[in-house]
Amino acid sequence: MSYKITRRTDAVPYEAPGHYNMCPTRLHNPGDVNDGRITVGLSHFLPGGGCQFGSNMLESIYYIIEGEMELTTEHETTILHAGDSFHCGPGTQKAIQNNGPVSCQMLVILTKPGQA
Repeated sequence: MSYKITRRTDAVPYEAPGHYNMCPTRLHNPGDVNDGRITVGLSHFLPGGGCQFGSNMLESIYYIIEGEMELTTEHETTILHAGDSFHCGPGTQKAIQNNGPVSCQMLVILTKPGQA
């Protein structure tokens, strides 16, 4: 298949290790399109929800659609607001926490290192 459309009603919930008070949904998996290499998800973080400090072996982009998310890296803590994004390489230590009063929607894009 050379393309895939995912309707919002077709997003698949899944478990995300190290995450809490949130609901992750998968929109696209690498195998969805030919030799695809990208995973795309939409995560919904309740107030107080987040992810424990740690890393993964994937290149990652977080894009805040709605709400805000506190991002902590080894070097700083900052607040990401709607329209902000964060891009990090494999092995980057980070934590996120929704300290705002409303749910945060975050688009998550992942790819293996060395792939586009």
